[in-house]
Amino acid sequence: MASNLDRYAWGVVFLALIVLAVPWFLWGDSRVVAGLPVWLWWHIGWMGLASIAFWLFSRRAWGLWIEGTP
Repeated sequence: MASNLDRYAWGVVFLALIVLAVPWFLWGDSRVVAGLPVWLWWHIGWMGLASIAFWLFSRRAWGLWIEGTP
């Protein structure tokens, strides 16, 4: 059973993944790195980070917010 700290921590992680998924601060930026726009690199990196976060969640906290408390 997960503690309240675990619940809040995973909530913050998922909120950050959602809020920063779209790089609003890069809109209108025309910089290019290695032939691709910077905003595309942001998405590539962010999807990698999200994959790691979901993998960790599946290993440590699967069922969080779903299972009832005894």
